[in-house]
Amino acid sequence: MNVLFVCHGNICRSPMAEFILKALVKEQGREGDFYVESAAVSTEEIGNPVYPPAKRCLSRHGVWFDPEKRARQVTRGDYDRFDRIICMDASNLRLIRRIIPEDPEEKIRLMMSYTDVGRDVADPWYTGDFEATYQNLLAGCEAIARGE
Repeated sequence: MNVLFVCHGNICRSPMAEFILKALVKEQGREGDFYVESAAVSTEEIGNPVYPPAKRCLSRHGVWFDPEKRARQVTRGDYDRFDRIICMDASNLRLIRRIIPEDPEEKIRLMMSYTDVGRDVADPWYTGDFEATYQNLLAGCEAIARGE
């Protein structure tokens, strides 16, 4: 399954989700079953690395991240490359429609729709609470890894 995680800038939530899911499927010996990337709906952070507090949070949980990861924007071509395009919040969902206006295969969903929690993944850029974001992302990634 090819999974693309999407947030506003691709420096906090979506790369955290990318590396969390990669770690989970590696633990399960299912790396070959998944291809995972992340991207942004905006151009604000293009080329920038993962935000240092996000890296610190991943490290605290023993989650490896690629230090060379750089923010990129979602493209229309991503729709054909990925089976699931998972947005972190309603704003991301609204903005991705400018890039990918149609979703005939219903690939585009909200991250927390994979869990029992019907809300957005809070943006730690604003909240400063990277741990709460990590826990939300972990719950969503565990469900995705289970094939839900």
